[in-house]
Amino acid sequence: MSNAKVTGFLSIDADNESLRERHVNQSETDNCNIQGEDLKSLGQLKREHKTTKNRQYTIVKTLTDVIGPFLLTLYSFYLRFKRIDQNNYVVWDEAHFGKFGSYYIKHEYYHDVHPPLGKMLIALSEWMAGFDGEFDFSSNNVYPENVNFKIMRQFNATFGALCTPVAFYTAKWMGFSYPTVYLIATMVTLEHSYIALSKFILLDSMLLFFTMTTFACMVKLYTLRKQQMTRKWSLWMLLTGLSIGCVCSVKWVGLFITVVVGLYTCIELFVLYCDNGLSRIKYYKHWLIRIINLIVIPFLIYLYCFKIHFVLLYKSGTGDYTTNTLFQINLEGTQIEASPRDVAFGSELTIRSHGLSPNLLHSHVQLYPEGSGQHQVTGYGFSDSNNVWKFEFPRSSGWKLDQNGTSNGKIIPIKDGMEVRLSHKNTGSNLHSHNVPSHVSRGNFEVSGYGSQSVGDEKDDWIIEIVKQMDSPNPIYSNEDSDVLHPVSTFFRLRHKVLGCYLASTGLTYPAWGFKQAEIVCKDSWSHRDKSTWWNVEDHWNSNLETAEDYIPPKSNFWTDFILTNFAMASSNNALVPDEDKYDSLSSDAWEWPTLHKGLRMCSWAGYIPRYYLMGSPFNTWISTASLIIFPFIILFLLYCWRRQVLYLSNDQIWQVTIQGVFPFVSWMTHYLPFVMMGRVTYVHHYVPALYFAMLVFGFVIDFALKRVHWIVKYPAYLSLFGGCIYVYTLFAPICQGMNGDKTEYLPLEWLSTWDMAV
Repeated sequence: MSNAKVTGFLSIDADNESLRERHVNQSETDNCNIQGEDLKSLGQLKREHKTTKNRQYTIVKTLTDVIGPFLLTLYSFYLRFKRIDQNNYVVWDEAHFGKFGSYYIKHEYYHDVHPPLGKMLIALSEWMAGFDGEFDFSSNNVYPENVNFKIMRQFNATFGALCTPVAFYTAKWMGFSYPTVYLIATMVTLEHSYIALSKFILLDSMLLFFTMTTFACMVKLYTLRKQQMTRKWSLWMLLTGLSIGCVCSVKWVGLFITVVVGLYTCIELFVLYCDNGLSRIKYYKHWLIRIINLIVIPFLIYLYCFKIHFVLLYKSGTGDYTTNTLFQINLEGTQIEASPRDVAFGSELTIRSHGLSPNLLHSHVQLYPEGSGQHQVTGYGFSDSNNVWKFEFPRSSGWKLDQNGTSNGKIIPIKDGMEVRLSHKNTGSNLHSHNVPSHVSRGNFEVSGYGSQSVGDEKDDWIIEIVKQMDSPNPIYSNEDSDVLHPVSTFFRLRHKVLGCYLASTGLTYPAWGFKQAEIVCKDSWSHRDKSTWWNVEDHWNSNLETAEDYIPPKSNFWTDFILTNFAMASSNNALVPDEDKYDSLSSDAWEWPTLHKGLRMCSWAGYIPRYYLMGSPFNTWISTASLIIFPFIILFLLYCWRRQVLYLSNDQIWQVTIQGVFPFVSWMTHYLPFVMMGRVTYVHHYVPALYFAMLVFGFVIDFALKRVHWIVKYPAYLSLFGGCIYVYTLFAPICQGMNGDKTEYLPLEWLSTWDMAV
């Protein structure tokens, strides 16, 4: 009975079995068809709903990720291009960088404290503007009608405008909420100092742009940290290296963001080292890829920029004095004249150091204030009559030159191992050294100008040691006597006969009493490869010898030129120290930048021209400075909660806090603290990169504070921040868009008594 119930109507008599079976099957089929159609319709509805939802998501995504930043970027271009040519005077550092660009147009060699990439880009803008290089960019001069300075400024403004999309996508990749992402991008777009610096022919917009792209690439690598060794990850690793190379080739300040990338890389490599699932071979491959992309490629870019720099500047110019003799003599129009090929007793000459500070041996009537009290001997780069010396017979020989500059009518060439005496043409004193300590460096002996032709001792005598001879491309001079001292092509050392030390340039400078000229000493040197003790004859005059007009000098070595140029840049940069006896109204201290204690007048403050005041947006600067103070307390709070096991942080959350907060804060410190510690003169624009990272720290703080707050509180808070940013920009817009007319109209903008835009 139970079985009958289970089997149902399929177990009834055989006569009706087929009929019943047919009826049942038909009924089931009908039901299945109905259900199938319903399911099909339901599936179709779901697919349509999903498609609609995806379409809506795509539209929203396009609006937020593409259209929004695109419109912001357009507005950024508008603000930076707006009235860019209304001030037709040479403004602030346009006098420097516009002029440096013109040197590339004229191919004249120059010297500056910054690497060449930014100035070559300025030269590109000048070439695009059809500039002929004749205008000298003198400060506060009016641009001539034939100089299209508008295109030059717009070229520079493009770098400033492109900072907006870089800031947007950086904040997005960091994982900030969309309101925070747009707030950061808006702050960058409306930052007064960024707009002002973008409007002129300067390096700061390029520096900021490449700093931001380097950080953006690093953040993108963070987002791809779980996709390492993929093609996409490799591309962004390469782009990071390219950005590092570019930012360091604009200004050495780029080394600060390089340190940040290096820190991130070290952390990443440490995490990989702790991964037990990663083989040693793969781990070393990670090292190799990072070394190639983050060290080798940036260095090659930096190197190649100097290669182009040397190729373009092939004519003699204002920067000759910073280079060695071989570099100078190969320039077109060189000031080094053709001279006799053998240096002899009685020859007058100038001697240039082959060390890192390639100055000419120099002396003057001034005396050392301490030590021997004898004539100062220094290194001086510029052409000067006080650079001229004469080879005399040593004191110990007792010989003297006759009136014709010969020895009884004989011309005696100076050879390796000979004793000589060098007398200074203008003072008549002899190059001398003695057991008196040097004045700046330690462990060396003073070198002085002592005595005269008739007064002196054996401490005036030096021994020639030839260390290198270079052959001329001209076959006539390719087999010169290697034991004879030749101008330009012979490198030699001067060993003191009594003390045994060598004449050397230390690379240091004397104080004000030595006119900030290079220190020359006699130092113990145990290696003939010590380039600080190498010298060569540059100019050579001897009426008793025939001038070699057809002599072709050897080519200079690129690596030597590269190293010496960079050392000269460093020396010039270190020399930019504040003058305590002179008030500089433009300079400022580092503490004044995050507090907005002081701004900078960028041009003449006459009422008849548009005036620009370089100062950060009060909204951006003060709110970001407050965030820098708040941020450490947030980190301490998170650490406290984590320590008390109140808060659990996953690896992804730890990475998120690190990339959103810690790295922007570290980046701010690396870009700000060096200016606090350095002794060189500082200005408001030195805070430009650091301000960007302070804004990112603000983004972390505001995101942390509002992320989990109810929308009733969150969105009014964001609206207030957007409103404050826009209002403050609008209020202070004249300081970056140009203040015209009566200065007193801008008195309401002087929120602090130290601001002087209306005086």
